[in-house]
Amino acid sequence: MERIQTLQQWLQSQLTQPFSLSEPIGDASSRRYFRLTLANGETRMVMDAPPERNALAPFIQMAERLQGAVRVPRVLAQELTHGFLLLDDLGDIDLQRALAALRPLADPALSQREQEEQERALCAQAEVLYRWVISDLLALQQHASTEGLPVYDAQTMVDDLNRFAEWYADRHLGRPLAGEDLALWERARALLVARAQAQGKVLIHFDFHCRNLLVGHATGPQRGLAERVGIIDFQDARLGPICYDLASLLKDMYVQWPESLRLELAIRYWEGARQAGLPVPASFDAFYAEFEIMGVFRQIRTLGTFARLAHRDGKTQYLDDMPVAISYLRETCARYTELHPLYKLINKLTDFVPGVGYTF
Repeated sequence: MERIQTLQQWLQSQLTQPFSLSEPIGDASSRRYFRLTLANGETRMVMDAPPERNALAPFIQMAERLQGAVRVPRVLAQELTHGFLLLDDLGDIDLQRALAALRPLADPALSQREQEEQERALCAQAEVLYRWVISDLLALQQHASTEGLPVYDAQTMVDDLNRFAEWYADRHLGRPLAGEDLALWERARALLVARAQAQGKVLIHFDFHCRNLLVGHATGPQRGLAERVGIIDFQDARLGPICYDLASLLKDMYVQWPESLRLELAIRYWEGARQAGLPVPASFDAFYAEFEIMGVFRQIRTLGTFARLAHRDGKTQYLDDMPVAISYLRETCARYTELHPLYKLINKLTDFVPGVGYTF
């Protein structure tokens, strides 16, 4: 309560008219966001980031770096002693909400054929939104400066992936890796890091998923001539593998689509990347394999992160998102021979007995 009062006093010193604050928005970190509504109806966003747990400098610097390349909030005022920022409000409908609004309520009276037609229509509508996002992802990678960016190096990747062993396998499942399982894990980790490091490097957002992409306001998502997707939570951006953000987007933990749609969108991205001169393979097959393996890297990392959020920070809602990550992992690891050992390890940890599949 005392912190909220301090925040309100600071805002009063920055604003010339009365305002109200929403309830906190977001819960994946120690940062909190509030939507501020002015007496004239205009809105702003407020970031509350206690300095003992957050460094605001990376956010402020990255906001300045990305201005002009993509649509990110401007920092309108800052109070670094307490960790407060006043920001532009880029919208209140993120991609997850916009996609959910497209999906009709389940109707048990529909035939199988009608359900399939409905799903195809839904995918067609979703594709429009994803095309907006892919256009802005390409702009981010093509136009944002990479000078002086922190690098997502091999040792940091190893540290990130190790959360899978420590927090997911050991703390969450109660199955610490040892013996042959540990050796298998270490080989798989080395493979994922080597493949990630071999990719072309661009600026990566590092959390480019549906909850960090704003596509509209309360009146509904719409694309104006001068409007672009709003991108938030970019403070961890770095120089990293070009497929990382695309894998975050198309193999999202919070929304799942048929592979046919993911494939169509991956093709669209690859064609745009080639036209923009970005460092993607000349062959789409080679690119898609890089994208898939980067997806495995991110899902392994995310499982460890979700387990840590649940068991260290008490945010148990992230346990509900783990099955989506496991589903992606099984789908991809079963397909590629080099990932079969990891496929077997994941199945062993989760007591899953696979059926017959195909590999490449």
